[in-house]
Amino acid sequence: MSNAAKLVEEADFFDRWADENLKHLKPVEPAVLDRYRNPGRIHPKEYCFRLLGDLKGKKILDVGCGEGEDGMILARLGAQVTGLDVSPGAIELAKARAALNGVSANTNFVCAPLDATTLPEHSFDVIWIDNVLHHVLDDLEGVMKSLLKAARPGALIICIEPFNLIKAMRKIRFLVPVHTEVTPGERPLEQHDLAVLHKVLPGLKRRHFSFLGRLTRFVIPGYRYESAPLWRRKLADGIRAFDYAMLGVPGLDGLGGIGLVYARKP
Repeated sequence: MSNAAKLVEEADFFDRWADENLKHLKPVEPAVLDRYRNPGRIHPKEYCFRLLGDLKGKKILDVGCGEGEDGMILARLGAQVTGLDVSPGAIELAKARAALNGVSANTNFVCAPLDATTLPEHSFDVIWIDNVLHHVLDDLEGVMKSLLKAARPGALIICIEPFNLIKAMRKIRFLVPVHTEVTPGERPLEQHDLAVLHKVLPGLKRRHFSFLGRLTRFVIPGYRYESAPLWRRKLADGIRAFDYAMLGVPGLDGLGGIGLVYARKP
């Protein structure tokens, strides 16, 4: 399949989700904002927000922003957010979210593929990439170099992605009957993809999550963490805490299914 055809297929996939989610649009819940205003470290996205620090006034490029869920939290916590995505439906939904959350003045959402977008150079304090790179693995190095041009010197580049550093682990994970929506042809990042990231981002750091993390989908159906009963949240936290401790042991990090990679632009 050509790259253009793949982009059309992925845009259609996410457009369908956007059409459905538009029917249930709500502002960001205060509990969600509180969670990421004072983040912990055992959940992947909380760890990311710890790395971000104070967001007031920071310019953030939200790569593959989707429907703007991350962008809303970032903007509500004080950032200036530019969101980029290939799905027209998702971009329209992101704009609707921004209006509903009162952050339209602090956000700008653009519909375009990464390789056809002209981004202002040296403009962003943070390049935020949440589950996007595994869709562009055919040109991972090119995409990363393009995004780095938009980052200011010293900018934080932060990526959350599915990883599969031990091939047998993916087969084992599929034995856990958790339904996930995936686009055709996507796969987790592997060792050779990680090598590309290290090449483009010297000084790259990693933190792996989710050895048992898929089990939290049974503990909190739909994974609406903030609105779940306290006992369910505590049980999910216990699973994540076990993961965090185990995957922090040298040599065991490759067992994690989710990887957080981050670096400063030289």
